[in-house]
Amino acid sequence: MGDAFIQANTNGRLHDAREASLPPLNRGFLYGDAIYEVWRTYQNVLFAWDEHWRRLENSARALHIGLPMERDHMFEEIRRTAQAYRAATTFSGELYVRLQITRGAGAIGLDTALADGPDYVILVQPNKDITEAVRARGYRLSLETTIRRNASATLNPAWKTGNYLNNVLCLHEARSRGADDVVMVNLAGQITEASTSNLGFTRGCDLYTPPLEAGILGGITRELILTRIAAQAGLTVREQPMVPDDLEQMEECFIMSTTRDVAPVGYIDDLAYRVSPDTQSMKLKAAFADYVADYIAANPQQVI
Repeated sequence: MGDAFIQANTNGRLHDAREASLPPLNRGFLYGDAIYEVWRTYQNVLFAWDEHWRRLENSARALHIGLPMERDHMFEEIRRTAQAYRAATTFSGELYVRLQITRGAGAIGLDTALADGPDYVILVQPNKDITEAVRARGYRLSLETTIRRNASATLNPAWKTGNYLNNVLCLHEARSRGADDVVMVNLAGQITEASTSNLGFTRGCDLYTPPLEAGILGGITRELILTRIAAQAGLTVREQPMVPDDLEQMEECFIMSTTRDVAPVGYIDDLAYRVSPDTQSMKLKAAFADYVADYIAANPQQVI
């Protein structure tokens, strides 16, 4: 079947993700009325399982969506889906795992009381890490100029919901200029994040990153780096508001995400950043790898 095949699990039924599995009246399809989380494996261990599950619970509470099953039961469903993927493809590398939960289906209308109960879909495919070309030159980003990041007082970016239209449109503008990804700014003109990743910058031994209050997703990789890993790499964290004029003062730029952990950025529009094996960003990536190695050793029960 190869890399094109994606294994799905809809409410316990294993199937090819290209097959229909939810009714057209599902609110995730109609309104983006859903939450989700993405995990990846390292050496077949599902990484940061607890941290992602807690964020899923927080998103569920914020949107008043009930979870369809308890944590341990869902882990077993994820493992079952991963095993089905490996059996279907003979793929033995690292996996990407997405769990999406919708409020359910029901009569057409915005009232949440119309929903008949939560549905879940698990998707498993190979994890796409950064390529050697990206490691050598970094990603190219572009500053958003038309659309602003959702404000926290409207649809809070801290909730990991199924509604990503803001990010989609921002990314579309950046891609139309030839960039790999976008740098979104909020209504106050402050830097927030990329389309699906948090942003970090270095100057000397200082690591700069926008605060949660700027209106960003509280990334799991970002949190681990700020609280546990940066110090191991010899970096001092400076979590503070940033504006576009600050970007030219930075020496390095990188993205932080579950699927790519730390990945270098070579350009934001015409601003160039250092990309090489001896950068602070790569020291941070190495420290992250050390943390992952310790996590794998401590969590053999999370092999999927």
